[in-house]
Amino acid sequence: MLTLVLRTALRMALSFLAIVTLVFLATRLSGDPLESIGAQGLTAEDRVLLTRYYGLDRGMWEQYTAFLRAFTDGQFGLSFIERRPVAQIVAERLWPSAQLLLTSIAVTLLLAIPMGIVAAIWRDRWPGHLAMGLAFLGYAVPNFVLATLLVLVFAYWLNWLPVVGNGTAAHFVMPVAVLSAGLIAALSRFTRNAMLDVLGQDYMRTARAKGLPERAVILRHGLRNAGITILSVVGLQIAGLAASGSVVVEAIFSWPGIGDLLVNAAIRRDYPVLQFGVVVVSVAVLAISALTDLAYAWADPRLRRAAAGEAQ
Repeated sequence: MLTLVLRTALRMALSFLAIVTLVFLATRLSGDPLESIGAQGLTAEDRVLLTRYYGLDRGMWEQYTAFLRAFTDGQFGLSFIERRPVAQIVAERLWPSAQLLLTSIAVTLLLAIPMGIVAAIWRDRWPGHLAMGLAFLGYAVPNFVLATLLVLVFAYWLNWLPVVGNGTAAHFVMPVAVLSAGLIAALSRFTRNAMLDVLGQDYMRTARAKGLPERAVILRHGLRNAGITILSVVGLQIAGLAASGSVVVEAIFSWPGIGDLLVNAAIRRDYPVLQFGVVVVSVAVLAISALTDLAYAWADPRLRRAAAGEAQ
């Protein structure tokens, strides 16, 4: 297990270095930030002064090393637009994004796993068909289409739910519904397939032969063994949601999170904020992926034995 942990940490370090480099290069290729900072009345002399002030007149390597040094001062540079430490700006957006992410994952787990179990047990009856029909509907409708539809129906026509911000519990309803829809569709299908694989296994028949209630057979034996596959899918979904899934939703609902911050920083070419915001999201994705791999290895004894054999 220790070998697997060290190998995972090394992959995370190499991936982090590659991401940091790509983020730096991509932001420099996105355009001139002075077009957003100086607006229309910027003279040639002012442009030269601002270019020198922001360090944009230095070579790429010098800018890159300065970018890396910014990771050591705790501020990660200053925003071109707000002139505040980037770490402070990003920190203000972390908790709203975490709230949206955690709530969406909780709703997904509460709905998708029971739907998958129902679809597997009653696969030839109407409950199973209904569960899979809802799952396919979640796949078919893109999140921005669903978000627009919910805004039109529940905010514009019925005036039941607020659209902008995250001040009350009602603000969570539409963003969480949009984010959870695709996740529920995917996880319920994977849960169904995993349960179908285990329902016909010998240990399931043995458990029934011992006289265990059907609920105990399904949950204690079936779901427990199918949980290894479900665990990997949940990890991938959380990583995908943290990476890009909430960007569109936060932009549509003006949710004050990392996604909305990245969109605005990209539009205004606020290099320091954009760079650090992408790096924060990347670190979150790497950490989630690493924890998923370790949890998968912990749950599957075969992987633990294989890692121990490699270490010997």
